[in-house]
Amino acid sequence: MTLTAVPAAAGPSAAGPSVAGPSAAGPGRAGPDPARAAAEATAAVLADFTGGRHRGVIVDSPPGAGKSTLVVTAARAIAAAGEPLMIVAQTNEQVDDLIVRFAAADPHIAVGRLSARGHTPSPRVASLDGVTIAHAVDDLAGCAIVVGTADKWAYTRAARFPWAIVDEAYQMRSDKLLPIATLFDRALFVGDPGQLDPFSTVGVDRWAGLSWDPMQSAVAVLARHNPDLPVHRLPVSWRLPANAAPLVAQAFYPDTPFRSGTAEGDRRLELAAGDAGAVDRTLDVAAATGWALHELPARHTVRTDAEAVRACARLAARLLARRPVAYDEHGSHEIGPERIAIGCAHKDQVAAIRAACAAEGVSGGVTVDTANRLQGREYDVVIVLHPLSGRRDATAFHLEAGRLCVLTSRHRHACVVVARAGIPELLDAHPSTGGVHLGVPVKFPDGWEANHAVLDHLARHRVPAVPDGPGR
Repeated sequence: MTLTAVPAAAGPSAAGPSVAGPSAAGPGRAGPDPARAAAEATAAVLADFTGGRHRGVIVDSPPGAGKSTLVVTAARAIAAAGEPLMIVAQTNEQVDDLIVRFAAADPHIAVGRLSARGHTPSPRVASLDGVTIAHAVDDLAGCAIVVGTADKWAYTRAARFPWAIVDEAYQMRSDKLLPIATLFDRALFVGDPGQLDPFSTVGVDRWAGLSWDPMQSAVAVLARHNPDLPVHRLPVSWRLPANAAPLVAQAFYPDTPFRSGTAEGDRRLELAAGDAGAVDRTLDVAAATGWALHELPARHTVRTDAEAVRACARLAARLLARRPVAYDEHGSHEIGPERIAIGCAHKDQVAAIRAACAAEGVSGGVTVDTANRLQGREYDVVIVLHPLSGRRDATAFHLEAGRLCVLTSRHRHACVVVARAGIPELLDAHPSTGGVHLGVPVKFPDGWEANHAVLDHLARHRVPAVPDGPGR
């Protein structure tokens, strides 16, 4: 069967088709036209997916490279050929995001939402024409595309689809792929290898080294058992600006380099005049260069470091007070609170920052959440409380490369990192000493190296801060 790629619908933050071919490389506008390379890469993915030679195709994507756009493009091509398709997402929010994208790309496609009994549809999905919501796949027989979570698909037994797409496949534990693998003939696995790995709240050493270790991602186990599967890579990020993509690529994707879809000068951030305080100086550096390190004095603190928490809230409050305007390839727009996020490592830090934001008059709209929950989302400006700030040790959790990758790759214009001085010294005092298990592939990049790479870059954008002082 041969499919023809249908035109991709660019999302609100896309600069154009959001898949790029393997020849696109280097910063700025180096390499071929991104739109042309995107069309070529999409055609290559579809050719491998539908060519009949492989039961699976893996697509690796850097942050903001258009994973969802690729999913929509492939799904529309299959639907146009009259073939039924199942799509597997990892959360209900991801399911709803895809359904909204399908409706925006082609309102005439009949889409089914496979839901659990008692599930209350979100308003943005319930209001869409052409979307059928049901808890049994038989009730969605007339739909060209059926979308559901991996957990919901696991309870489906009678259905069989010729095609499947697994979205955010690197977030999916391998044991969640096993019960649904009999539901489809061929599948496209799309995901970001640099993001957070699947995690568990129980000990998992008993499975370490096994080729079917359930705590590996679905893609990792799939690739180990099927080494001949083709792997495509999307080397253009449409989210990250030209001043961010090189650092993120170097620190977190050393084996799969990518570039920004925009060039230096395509985006800029303008702020109203500020005062001479450290907070405003930090925002000025971020607006000018895309990065800033708001560095508090070195000190060992509790996890909810009150000074660091207040610094995050004050940065958000002052940013809004200075009426930021973003200029990009689509034009210009004012940055409201809904386009700003504050990210951290722990839920108690989230609660503390939200309370501090309320005290600073940031009453709502600004997203404050952990890296796990910010994964896959996008903002104009992101403020990050560094996972290692104020700590006495560097645990495996806080050294997780995917955690810092998520936090530093959500922005389109600027990223501000709040941290206490002394993190490089902390890293040197706590080299990675994780256990070694036979048969376990070495994860690369190492979180220790990734943290050093980011901190080395941020050192050039450092603004010393005096907590609660006149130059705060």
